[in-house]
Amino acid sequence: MANNAKGYLNAGLGDLVNLILAIIPFTSWLLGAITRIQRGHLLAGILQLIPPITLVFWILDILSVATNKDLTFYA
Repeated sequence: MANNAKGYLNAGLGDLVNLILAIIPFTSWLLGAITRIQRGHLLAGILQLIPPITLVFWILDILSVATNKDLTFYA
């Protein structure tokens, strides 16, 4: 993969696609955890999968994808 890949799964998807994936709760939950684990943040990836904490990550992911075009909170 390219070193400058951003967004979910470090796949370099378009900004609009990443924003849509961030807004949908299930994809944000699953892809957010996988992306965090891929980037070396194992604890954050596991915390992403715990239901009450998922809501916090979901809101932060939407905000970070909308403003920075990438997951920036523990990713």
